[in-house]
Amino acid sequence: MPTSNDFRRGMVIDVDGTLCQIVEFQHVKPGKGAAFVRSKLKEVISGKVLDKTWRAGEKVTEVRVERRIWELLYRTDLAWVAMDPETYEQINLDDDLVGDAVYYLKENGEVKIVFVDGRPIMVEPPDTVELRVIKTDPGLRGDTASGGSKPAELETGLKVQVPLFVQENDVIKVDTRTNAYLERVSS
Repeated sequence: MPTSNDFRRGMVIDVDGTLCQIVEFQHVKPGKGAAFVRSKLKEVISGKVLDKTWRAGEKVTEVRVERRIWELLYRTDLAWVAMDPETYEQINLDDDLVGDAVYYLKENGEVKIVFVDGRPIMVEPPDTVELRVIKTDPGLRGDTASGGSKPAELETGLKVQVPLFVQENDVIKVDTRTNAYLERVSS
């Protein structure tokens, strides 16, 4: 059985009957007293973020999860339809399951689905995605990469800050962990 000393990012544990994913953790050894582990956990189902402190070496229950790459086929009014590319099995992913990943998903794209006991519990977007800019203010002549930034709305409804030279219909790469603009892919 793992302990709080074995924590790693992305690990899923059972905390009082609730599945939680470890977002951050820090081992603390004060000058006086026992060592402990400070952690930030995200509830898998609700998405709520919790702060919890553990004694060093405290036993935890790790939940074995399986992460598989699936293909997103299309979006209905109620859910995304995904297909396993190996078995062609299809499942529906409702909005509660998808959560904030909805801003990074596109039809005919790939997505990582996390399963516990054969049941999907959450959707993880890739680290970076390429999305088209559908609405932004026009840039001015002579704008450079080191200039400033302006808001832009992307094809999935995500709003990010982009450099002044980015125009509507440009495809940009976005970091899904920070919602940060990375680069312009094409114009």
